[in-house]
Amino acid sequence: MTPSQVIEELKKGNERFRTGKMAPRDYLTEKRSSASDQYPAAIILGCGDSRVPAEIVFDAGIGDTFNGRVAGNVVNDDQLGSMEFACAVSGSKLVLVLGHTACGAIKGAIDDVELGNLTGLLARIKPAVSETKFEGEKSSKNPAYVDAVARTNVKLAIENIRRRSPVLADLEKKGSIQITGAMYSVTNGVVDFVS
Repeated sequence: MTPSQVIEELKKGNERFRTGKMAPRDYLTEKRSSASDQYPAAIILGCGDSRVPAEIVFDAGIGDTFNGRVAGNVVNDDQLGSMEFACAVSGSKLVLVLGHTACGAIKGAIDDVELGNLTGLLARIKPAVSETKFEGEKSSKNPAYVDAVARTNVKLAIENIRRRSPVLADLEKKGSIQITGAMYSVTNGVVDFVS
């Protein structure tokens, strides 16, 4: 599959999810067929939010996607290593940064929350707060602002991946993979690709 075909399959899966017409799955068969090796079409860096399980919102089965989750879908060395493995070793064609609406990590970054190790994680989101262009109330209580910052955070994560991983940047330059982003709406289930 090409990167654009992978995106189209994810879009179709999201449509099935949203309309309640999920593909029938035999997870035992999927488990058996993927037991000897894996060939995921995409690696998805998503938020740890319990409302955004990528495999479900894209109606993907066992072995279809390689998934990393961390609050605020922040890029760190471990996530980059996982992305490099997925693409350079396992053959994934797409790196997808999946942000979402009403993100608690984004709200925490806006509010300058400090709490143990969470403080450092939120610091990785702070550049999105300062770089978001927005007319109106810039507050964690304004859903439109929170979602605008989340979208900026996705775009900055994509830039961060390209900058910090020569492996992935080179694969993208060669056309072997695509690095892109998307936003998931927790209210209506729509995934909007933002690249």
